[in-house]
Amino acid sequence: MGGLPAWAAAAAGFVIGAACGFFVRRARLCTFGATESALIGGDWRAMKAFGLALGLALVGAQTLILAGFLVPAGTTYVAERLPVLSIALGSILFGLGMSLVGTCAFGSLTRLGGGDLRSLVVMLTFGAVAFATLRGAIADLRVALESASLSLAPHTPSALPETLRAWTGLDLRVALTLAAGGGLLAVAAADRRLRAMPRMLTAAAVLGLAVILGWIVTVSLDDFDAARRIQSLTFVSPVARTLYAGLMSAAAWADFGVASVVGVALGAFLAARRAGEFRWEAFDDAYEMRRHLLGAVLMGFGGVLAGGCTIGQGLTAGSLMALSWPLALAGMALGARLGIAVLVEGSLRDVLAGRLARWRDRA
Repeated sequence: MGGLPAWAAAAAGFVIGAACGFFVRRARLCTFGATESALIGGDWRAMKAFGLALGLALVGAQTLILAGFLVPAGTTYVAERLPVLSIALGSILFGLGMSLVGTCAFGSLTRLGGGDLRSLVVMLTFGAVAFATLRGAIADLRVALESASLSLAPHTPSALPETLRAWTGLDLRVALTLAAGGGLLAVAAADRRLRAMPRMLTAAAVLGLAVILGWIVTVSLDDFDAARRIQSLTFVSPVARTLYAGLMSAAAWADFGVASVVGVALGAFLAARRAGEFRWEAFDDAYEMRRHLLGAVLMGFGGVLAGGCTIGQGLTAGSLMALSWPLALAGMALGARLGIAVLVEGSLRDVLAGRLARWRDRA
Protein backbone atom coordinates (compact mmCIF):
# COMPACT_ATOMS: atom_id res chain seq x y z
CA MET A 1 0.00 0.00 0.00
CA GLY A 2 2.84 2.37 -0.80
CA GLY A 3 4.77 1.97 2.46
CA LEU A 4 8.48 1.52 2.93
CA PRO A 5 9.91 -1.86 1.88
CA ALA A 6 12.02 -3.72 4.43
CA TRP A 7 15.30 -2.84 2.70
CA ALA A 8 14.50 0.89 2.87
CA ALA A 9 13.70 0.63 6.58
CA ALA A 10 16.99 -1.23 7.06
CA ALA A 11 18.87 1.49 5.21
CA ALA A 12 17.25 4.10 7.46
CA GLY A 13 18.13 2.03 10.53
CA PHE A 14 21.74 1.84 9.38
CA VAL A 15 21.99 5.63 8.96
CA ILE A 16 20.25 6.31 12.27
CA GLY A 17 22.48 3.81 14.07
CA ALA A 18 25.62 5.26 12.47
CA ALA A 19 24.68 8.76 13.62
CA CYS A 20 24.10 7.51 17.16
CA GLY A 21 27.36 5.55 17.21
CA PHE A 22 29.38 8.50 15.87
CA PHE A 23 28.08 11.20 18.22
CA VAL A 24 27.83 9.04 21.32
CA ARG A 25 31.36 7.70 20.84
CA ARG A 26 32.66 11.23 20.29
CA ALA A 27 30.96 12.46 23.48
CA ARG A 28 31.96 9.36 25.49
CA LEU A 29 28.36 9.14 26.68
CA CYS A 30 27.57 5.84 28.39
CA THR A 31 24.55 4.74 30.41
CA PHE A 32 26.63 2.76 32.88
CA GLY A 33 29.14 5.59 33.18
CA ALA A 34 26.27 8.01 33.80
CA THR A 35 24.82 5.72 36.48
CA GLU A 36 28.20 5.26 38.16
CA SER A 37 28.96 8.98 38.12
CA ALA A 38 25.57 9.81 39.63
CA LEU A 39 25.41 7.09 42.29
CA ILE A 40 29.07 7.04 43.31
CA GLY A 41 30.52 10.38 42.31
CA GLY A 42 27.48 12.61 42.70
CA ASP A 43 27.94 13.99 39.17
CA TRP A 44 24.56 14.00 37.42
CA ARG A 45 25.55 15.71 34.16
CA ALA A 46 25.60 12.58 32.01
CA MET A 47 22.36 11.38 33.59
CA LYS A 48 20.76 14.73 32.79
CA ALA A 49 22.00 14.34 29.20
CA PHE A 50 20.08 11.08 28.98
CA GLY A 51 17.15 12.94 30.52
CA LEU A 52 17.42 15.40 27.64
CA ALA A 53 17.36 12.51 25.16
CA LEU A 54 14.32 11.01 26.89
CA GLY A 55 12.55 14.37 26.97
CA LEU A 56 12.98 14.84 23.23
CA ALA A 57 11.97 11.24 22.48
CA LEU A 58 8.92 11.49 24.73
CA VAL A 59 7.66 14.74 23.23
CA GLY A 60 8.22 13.43 19.70
CA ALA A 61 6.60 10.04 20.26
CA GLN A 62 3.59 11.50 22.06
CA THR A 63 3.14 14.01 19.24
CA LEU A 64 3.05 11.11 16.78
CA ILE A 65 0.47 9.36 18.97
CA LEU A 66 -1.70 12.47 19.22
CA ALA A 67 -1.53 12.81 15.44
CA GLY A 68 -2.80 9.24 15.07
CA PHE A 69 0.41 8.14 13.35
CA LEU A 70 1.79 5.87 16.09
CA VAL A 71 -0.35 3.37 18.01
CA PRO A 72 1.37 2.32 21.26
CA ALA A 73 -0.44 -1.03 21.32
CA GLY A 74 1.38 -1.93 18.11
CA THR A 75 4.70 -2.02 19.98
CA THR A 76 6.13 -4.63 22.34
CA TYR A 77 6.41 -2.17 25.23
CA VAL A 78 2.75 -1.59 26.02
CA ALA A 79 1.09 -4.99 25.93
CA GLU A 80 -2.18 -5.41 27.79
CA ARG A 81 -0.52 -7.20 30.71
CA LEU A 82 2.70 -6.11 32.41
CA PRO A 83 5.15 -8.99 33.13
CA VAL A 84 6.35 -7.55 36.42
CA LEU A 85 8.41 -10.53 37.60
CA SER A 86 10.23 -10.87 34.30
CA ILE A 87 11.01 -7.14 34.10
CA ALA A 88 12.08 -6.84 37.73
CA LEU A 89 14.37 -9.88 37.65
CA GLY A 90 15.69 -9.21 34.16
CA SER A 91 16.51 -5.56 34.77
CA ILE A 92 18.47 -6.36 37.93
CA LEU A 93 20.43 -9.06 36.09
CA PHE A 94 21.05 -6.68 33.19
CA GLY A 95 22.32 -3.96 35.53
CA LEU A 96 24.60 -6.42 37.30
CA GLY A 97 25.97 -7.69 33.98
CA MET A 98 26.43 -4.13 32.76
CA SER A 99 28.63 -3.35 35.75
CA LEU A 100 30.76 -6.46 35.17
CA VAL A 101 31.32 -5.52 31.53
CA GLY A 102 31.72 -1.82 32.32
CA THR A 103 29.08 -0.67 29.85
CA CYS A 104 25.73 -1.67 28.36
CA ALA A 105 24.99 -3.39 25.04
CA PHE A 106 24.93 -0.10 23.15
CA GLY A 107 28.17 0.97 24.83
CA SER A 108 29.78 -2.34 23.88
CA LEU A 109 28.97 -1.62 20.23
CA THR A 110 30.57 1.82 20.44
CA ARG A 111 33.65 0.27 22.09
CA LEU A 112 33.78 -2.36 19.37
CA GLY A 113 33.88 0.41 16.78
CA GLY A 114 37.00 1.71 18.52
CA GLY A 115 38.81 -1.63 18.14
CA ASP A 116 37.98 -3.19 21.52
CA LEU A 117 38.05 -6.95 20.89
CA ARG A 118 36.71 -7.55 24.39
CA SER A 119 33.47 -6.03 23.17
CA LEU A 120 33.44 -8.42 20.22
CA VAL A 121 33.49 -11.35 22.65
CA VAL A 122 30.84 -9.66 24.79
CA MET A 123 28.56 -9.01 21.81
CA LEU A 124 28.85 -12.56 20.46
CA THR A 125 28.08 -14.03 23.88
CA PHE A 126 25.35 -11.49 24.58
CA GLY A 127 23.67 -12.13 21.23
CA ALA A 128 23.82 -15.92 21.59
CA VAL A 129 22.30 -15.88 25.10
CA ALA A 130 19.65 -13.37 24.05
CA PHE A 131 18.68 -15.55 21.07
CA ALA A 132 18.54 -18.65 23.28
CA THR A 133 16.24 -16.75 25.65
CA LEU A 134 14.02 -15.50 22.85
CA ARG A 135 13.67 -18.64 20.75
CA GLY A 136 16.12 -21.28 21.91
CA ALA A 137 16.96 -23.55 24.80
CA ILE A 138 15.79 -21.29 27.63
CA ALA A 139 12.78 -19.73 25.90
CA ASP A 140 10.41 -21.85 28.02
CA LEU A 141 11.90 -20.33 31.17
CA ARG A 142 11.32 -16.85 29.77
CA VAL A 143 7.71 -17.67 28.95
CA ALA A 144 7.16 -19.02 32.46
CA LEU A 145 8.58 -15.86 34.05
CA GLU A 146 6.55 -13.62 31.75
CA SER A 147 3.36 -15.40 32.78
CA ALA A 148 3.57 -13.68 36.18
CA SER A 149 1.91 -10.53 34.89
CA LEU A 150 -0.78 -8.07 35.90
CA SER A 151 -3.12 -5.63 34.25
CA LEU A 152 -3.73 -2.32 35.98
CA ALA A 153 -6.68 -1.65 33.69
CA PRO A 154 -8.41 -4.51 31.81
CA HIS A 155 -8.12 -4.45 28.02
CA THR A 156 -5.86 -1.41 28.19
CA PRO A 157 -2.26 -1.02 26.96
CA SER A 158 0.20 -0.79 29.85
CA ALA A 159 1.15 2.85 29.35
CA LEU A 160 0.53 5.71 31.77
CA PRO A 161 -1.83 7.85 29.62
CA GLU A 162 -3.98 4.86 28.68
CA THR A 163 -4.09 3.54 32.25
CA LEU A 164 -5.04 6.93 33.72
CA ARG A 165 -7.73 7.33 31.09
CA ALA A 166 -9.20 3.94 32.01
CA TRP A 167 -9.17 4.90 35.71
CA THR A 168 -10.42 8.48 35.47
CA GLY A 169 -12.08 8.81 32.09
CA LEU A 170 -9.79 11.78 31.35
CA ASP A 171 -7.29 12.00 28.51
CA LEU A 172 -4.22 13.42 30.26
CA ARG A 173 -1.70 12.69 27.47
CA VAL A 174 -0.99 16.34 26.62
CA ALA A 175 -0.60 17.34 30.27
CA LEU A 176 1.66 14.36 31.00
CA THR A 177 3.76 15.08 27.91
CA LEU A 178 4.24 18.72 28.84
CA ALA A 179 5.00 17.89 32.46
CA ALA A 180 7.35 14.94 31.89
CA GLY A 181 8.96 15.98 28.62
CA GLY A 182 9.15 19.64 29.49
CA GLY A 183 10.45 18.86 32.96
CA LEU A 184 13.28 16.67 31.66
CA LEU A 185 14.29 19.28 29.09
CA ALA A 186 14.17 22.05 31.70
CA VAL A 187 16.36 20.10 34.15
CA ALA A 188 19.00 19.57 31.46
CA ALA A 189 18.85 23.20 30.30
CA ALA A 190 19.23 24.49 33.85
CA ASP A 191 22.58 22.76 34.41
CA ARG A 192 25.27 25.31 33.59
CA ARG A 193 28.07 22.72 33.54
CA LEU A 194 26.12 20.51 31.15
CA ARG A 195 25.49 23.47 28.83
CA ALA A 196 29.27 23.86 28.59
CA MET A 197 29.56 20.33 27.10
CA PRO A 198 28.31 20.69 23.48
CA ARG A 199 29.39 17.22 22.44
CA MET A 200 27.37 15.58 25.20
CA LEU A 201 24.35 17.74 24.42
CA THR A 202 24.63 16.88 20.73
CA ALA A 203 24.88 13.16 21.46
CA ALA A 204 21.82 13.34 23.72
CA ALA A 205 19.83 15.22 21.09
CA VAL A 206 20.81 12.70 18.40
CA LEU A 207 19.68 9.80 20.61
CA GLY A 208 16.33 11.44 21.31
CA LEU A 209 15.71 12.28 17.66
CA ALA A 210 16.82 8.79 16.63
CA VAL A 211 14.09 7.22 18.76
CA ILE A 212 11.49 9.43 17.06
CA LEU A 213 12.82 8.59 13.60
CA GLY A 214 12.79 4.89 14.47
CA TRP A 215 9.08 5.06 15.22
CA ILE A 216 8.41 6.97 12.00
CA VAL A 217 10.38 4.54 9.83
CA THR A 218 8.96 1.30 11.20
CA VAL A 219 5.37 2.58 11.30
CA SER A 220 5.84 3.41 7.62
CA LEU A 221 6.67 -0.17 6.61
CA ASP A 222 4.35 -1.55 3.93
CA ASP A 223 1.57 -3.95 4.91
CA PHE A 224 3.60 -7.07 4.16
CA ASP A 225 6.52 -6.01 6.31
CA ALA A 226 4.42 -4.45 9.08
CA ALA A 227 4.15 -7.91 10.63
CA ARG A 228 7.74 -7.37 11.82
CA ARG A 229 6.32 -5.18 14.59
CA ILE A 230 6.79 -1.49 15.16
CA GLN A 231 10.12 -0.80 16.82
CA SER A 232 12.69 1.88 17.49
CA LEU A 233 16.13 1.95 19.09
CA THR A 234 16.93 -1.03 21.31
CA PHE A 235 19.95 -3.30 21.51
CA VAL A 236 18.89 -6.67 22.89
CA SER A 237 16.79 -8.64 20.42
CA PRO A 238 18.32 -6.75 17.43
CA VAL A 239 21.79 -7.96 18.49
CA ALA A 240 20.41 -11.51 18.67
CA ARG A 241 18.83 -11.11 15.24
CA THR A 242 22.09 -9.71 13.86
CA LEU A 243 23.92 -12.82 15.02
CA TYR A 244 21.20 -14.97 13.44
CA ALA A 245 21.41 -12.99 10.19
CA GLY A 246 25.17 -13.46 10.04
CA LEU A 247 24.96 -17.21 10.62
CA MET A 248 21.67 -18.33 9.11
CA SER A 249 19.77 -15.92 6.88
CA ALA A 250 20.82 -13.23 4.43
CA ALA A 251 17.19 -12.06 4.22
CA ALA A 252 17.26 -11.22 7.95
CA TRP A 253 19.60 -8.31 7.24
CA ALA A 254 16.63 -6.38 5.81
CA ASP A 255 15.52 -5.28 9.27
CA PHE A 256 15.61 -1.86 10.95
CA GLY A 257 16.99 -3.18 14.24
CA VAL A 258 19.66 -5.39 12.68
CA ALA A 259 20.87 -2.58 10.44
CA SER A 260 20.95 -0.14 13.36
CA VAL A 261 23.29 -2.49 15.27
CA VAL A 262 25.74 -2.52 12.36
CA GLY A 263 25.34 1.22 11.94
CA VAL A 264 26.25 1.97 15.55
CA ALA A 265 29.50 0.01 15.29
CA LEU A 266 30.43 1.71 12.02
CA GLY A 267 29.57 5.19 13.30
CA ALA A 268 31.70 4.59 16.38
CA PHE A 269 34.54 3.36 14.15
CA LEU A 270 34.40 6.58 12.11
CA ALA A 271 34.42 8.69 15.29
CA ALA A 272 37.37 6.75 16.72
CA ARG A 273 39.38 7.04 13.50
CA ARG A 274 38.63 10.73 13.19
CA ALA A 275 39.81 11.36 16.76
CA GLY A 276 42.88 9.13 16.36
CA GLU A 277 41.56 6.82 19.08
CA PHE A 278 41.18 3.59 17.13
CA ARG A 279 43.38 0.85 18.57
CA TRP A 280 43.10 -2.88 19.02
CA GLU A 281 42.53 -3.94 22.64
CA ALA A 282 42.13 -7.38 24.21
CA PHE A 283 41.69 -8.94 27.63
CA ASP A 284 44.51 -8.34 30.10
CA ASP A 285 44.12 -11.69 31.83
CA ALA A 286 41.81 -14.65 32.39
CA TYR A 287 39.99 -12.93 35.27
CA GLU A 288 38.99 -10.00 33.08
CA MET A 289 37.75 -12.37 30.39
CA ARG A 290 35.66 -14.36 32.90
CA ARG A 291 34.17 -11.14 34.26
CA HIS A 292 33.18 -9.93 30.79
CA LEU A 293 31.75 -13.32 29.80
CA LEU A 294 29.63 -13.51 32.94
CA GLY A 295 28.45 -9.94 32.40
CA ALA A 296 27.52 -10.70 28.79
CA VAL A 297 25.49 -13.74 29.85
CA LEU A 298 23.63 -11.76 32.50
CA MET A 299 22.94 -8.90 30.08
CA GLY A 300 21.73 -11.24 27.32
CA PHE A 301 19.37 -13.18 29.57
CA GLY A 302 18.33 -10.20 31.69
CA GLY A 303 17.87 -7.86 28.74
CA VAL A 304 15.34 -10.17 27.10
CA LEU A 305 13.46 -10.67 30.37
CA ALA A 306 13.45 -6.90 30.97
CA GLY A 307 12.11 -6.22 27.49
CA GLY A 308 15.05 -4.07 26.47
CA CYS A 309 18.35 -2.48 27.45
CA THR A 310 19.10 0.91 28.95
CA ILE A 311 18.32 2.44 25.53
CA GLY A 312 15.34 0.23 24.69
CA GLN A 313 13.61 0.60 28.06
CA GLY A 314 15.26 3.85 29.12
CA LEU A 315 14.51 5.90 26.00
CA THR A 316 12.28 3.95 23.61
CA ALA A 317 9.79 2.57 26.14
CA GLY A 318 10.07 5.82 28.08
CA SER A 319 9.00 7.77 25.00
CA LEU A 320 5.69 5.86 25.11
CA MET A 321 5.37 6.38 28.89
CA ALA A 322 5.20 2.60 29.19
CA LEU A 323 4.60 1.31 32.70
CA SER A 324 7.58 -1.02 32.23
CA TRP A 325 9.91 1.99 32.03
CA PRO A 326 10.21 2.96 35.74
CA LEU A 327 10.33 -0.67 36.87
CA ALA A 328 13.07 -1.57 34.38
CA LEU A 329 15.19 1.50 35.07
CA ALA A 330 14.95 1.05 38.84
CA GLY A 331 16.01 -2.59 38.48
CA MET A 332 18.93 -1.72 36.21
CA ALA A 333 20.11 0.98 38.59
CA LEU A 334 19.87 -1.45 41.52
CA GLY A 335 21.73 -4.16 39.61
CA ALA A 336 24.43 -1.73 38.52
CA ARG A 337 24.90 -0.45 42.07
CA LEU A 338 25.14 -4.01 43.35
CA GLY A 339 27.65 -4.85 40.64
CA ILE A 340 29.82 -1.86 41.52
CA ALA A 341 29.81 -3.00 45.14
CA VAL A 342 30.85 -6.50 44.07
CA LEU A 343 33.75 -5.15 42.01
CA VAL A 344 34.93 -2.96 44.88
CA GLU A 345 34.27 -5.21 47.88
CA GLY A 346 34.56 -8.76 46.53
CA SER A 347 32.02 -11.50 45.94
CA LEU A 348 28.26 -11.05 46.01
CA ARG A 349 28.14 -13.09 49.22
CA ASP A 350 30.63 -10.72 50.88
CA VAL A 351 28.65 -7.68 49.78
CA LEU A 352 25.34 -9.04 51.09
CA ALA A 353 26.97 -10.15 54.34
CA GLY A 354 28.50 -6.71 54.84
CA ARG A 355 25.19 -4.97 54.14
CA LEU A 356 23.38 -7.28 56.56
CA ALA A 357 25.99 -6.67 59.28
CA ARG A 358 25.67 -2.88 58.90
CA TRP A 359 21.88 -3.15 59.01
CA ARG A 360 22.08 -5.17 62.25
CA ASP A 361 24.46 -2.62 63.78
CA ARG A 362 22.04 0.22 63.05
CA ALA A 363 19.14 -1.79 64.43
